[in-house]
Amino acid sequence: MEFHKNLLEYISQSLMTADETIAVAECVTSGCLQLALSQMPNAPLVYQGGMTAYTLPMKVKLLNVDKEEAEVCDCVSENIVETMALNVAKLYEADWSIATTGYCTPIRNSSYKIFAFFSFSYKGKIIYTNTLELHPKTQALNAQLYYTEFILGCFKTEINKNLEAKAKLGLKKNKDARIKVS
Repeated sequence: MEFHKNLLEYISQSLMTADETIAVAECVTSGCLQLALSQMPNAPLVYQGGMTAYTLPMKVKLLNVDKEEAEVCDCVSENIVETMALNVAKLYEADWSIATTGYCTPIRNSSYKIFAFFSFSYKGKIIYTNTLELHPKTQALNAQLYYTEFILGCFKTEINKNLEAKAKLGLKKNKDARIKVS
């Protein structure tokens, strides 16, 4: 399994430049994100670690997912993935986090669809959550790899937005400082 080298280099460099870290909580991607992030240049400087919490009891125990809610939705919902993202960031003391949950094979609980929820948190707040659906005949491993690549691409976009917002804030602070000095 080889992940897009430039994408991983970009993520690593961006996190290093900002002096920020990332952690991951996975279900449907079952370690693929952890594998990808471990392949980043200088991974030990920015990648705090991750976990695969595949079952309901483990999501409840390790990521503080609400048991009753998880039972109703088979652990697959926007709220569940957001809870996973927030709690893995706390657990690993990371600035950023990525969480995934969903299905890589069509089963009755998924209405015979293949889809994933994914969420990003930054500094204790959810900043992005989305769903990705694939063709129901997609092979399980291909689905997991596609989810991983797609999610990392979305993560790059969120890093860019964050860097742009910080740059604008920096410009505004500089302008405010010049006004006060005048």
